[in-house]
Amino acid sequence: MNEVTLQQGLAPVAGPDTRLLVLGSFPGVASLQAQQYYGHPRNHFWRLMGEVLGEPLYELPYAERLATLHRHRVGLWDVITRAQREGSLDSSIRAHIGSDLLNLLTELPAVTTLAFNGGTAARIGLKQLGNEAGRYRIVALPSSSPAYTLAYEHKRTAWLALRAAVT
Repeated sequence: MNEVTLQQGLAPVAGPDTRLLVLGSFPGVASLQAQQYYGHPRNHFWRLMGEVLGEPLYELPYAERLATLHRHRVGLWDVITRAQREGSLDSSIRAHIGSDLLNLLTELPAVTTLAFNGGTAARIGLKQLGNEAGRYRIVALPSSSPAYTLAYEHKRTAWLALRAAVT
């Protein structure tokens, strides 16, 4: 019998005062190697969130990026906790175990907005939420991944909708 080897994702970065939870699909190779969310240097996440928050996140060391998110009551996690995948593309995910999103949300009572970074995250995350989705403002965002070729300005326009959740 062939055993499927699943890669382990990253732990959630959030606290009890988190109001906005940004959910990706599953970390890419560079992120897993660095053990950092959005660790690929060409991923637009830190630049986009920096524009949302009015902070130069992409210029900061990782620990300071996380501290800035925390200060603005923003948390991070992924909707997949373990996956079998060659490379970093969501389309290459062959098997996965979903994150226990509902359990995490019980530990984060201040969350009002869930933002899904990309279509895969939205599809899986909304399925996990089921009827509980109505308790939150849901924002489906274009992926910050460099593999998603939408022009940066179009991504930026969509991501700026998150400002309402952090002000």
